[in-house]
Amino acid sequence: MKILMFGRGVIATVYGWALERAGHDVEFYVRPGRAATYGDTTDLDLLDTRRRVWGHRVVEKWPVRYREALEPDHDFDLIVLSVPHHRLAEATAFLSPRVGQATVLVFGNIWTEPQAAIGALPVDQVAWGFPQAGGGFGEDGVLRGALLPAVIFGTLGQPPTDRERAVRQAFREAGFRLKEQPDFRGWLWVHFVSDAGLFSQGLRLGSLSKLAGATGDLREGLLAGRELLPLLKARGLDLRRHRGGVLLFRAPTWLTAPALAWLTAHVAPVRVNLAAHSDPDAEEPREVCRDTLAEARRLGISVPRLEAAEPTFVREGTGRV
Repeated sequence: MKILMFGRGVIATVYGWALERAGHDVEFYVRPGRAATYGDTTDLDLLDTRRRVWGHRVVEKWPVRYREALEPDHDFDLIVLSVPHHRLAEATAFLSPRVGQATVLVFGNIWTEPQAAIGALPVDQVAWGFPQAGGGFGEDGVLRGALLPAVIFGTLGQPPTDRERAVRQAFREAGFRLKEQPDFRGWLWVHFVSDAGLFSQGLRLGSLSKLAGATGDLREGLLAGRELLPLLKARGLDLRRHRGGVLLFRAPTWLTAPALAWLTAHVAPVRVNLAAHSDPDAEEPREVCRDTLAEARRLGISVPRLEAAEPTFVREGTGRV
């Protein structure tokens, strides 16, 4: 399969590497002028857990191919679109007249209605998924992170199309287990508020990496997530369909917070992933919290912990991050 990774972010790079290792033809689309800045190789330091629970460390210089233009008559079979949720509208506006015959895998956070979020992209050429990897580029340019063994896929009320099955097969061939979410729209929203709860406390500390092993701060993050569950109900979500997704927030924090602290401090994939999120100026955590708080205010839902964290994700005098 000929695959275009849209952008050169962490998720695009990690999964582009895994898909190429499985024999697929992978390129990256980057903004004009960026290819020369990035160079011909990407330095990787990854914990790959697809085949071993404890993971296999990969340290290598990976040769990559970039392109700075995309014509509508291209021959890519799949475009993997994994951008921060607040950049999705810009990305889909660019891709819509250039999608050609490719399937577009929308692969990341969404907080609006999914079909509205993709703009003018042809719905019958879209597949829906969510990564299970993370990390960050260090000041030295090295991408450090962890790749988990499963990838989330879902649909919006219909069985997978032939295009969607082909995307799933590409990831299966790359050694990933597939997890299907029948209510993918709801799953995305549960995940989004889960992020908002924990992000709000990471931002308060200065970066998400500081949550590792921090029982008290993780407890506050779990309670912030619990306060956001009524927001999902107000949006019309049936939380009974997502019992597993909200269990962490509904369970007693005297049990869950120490367990989460232990996981983040001692389980290698979780620890490596969290440690890589050390950038105090990271944009996406702030945007997730800001948009969640804006929706809570619109619907009149009380979210005191997210409100208390607001100074950490809004620039003074602008109302924006």
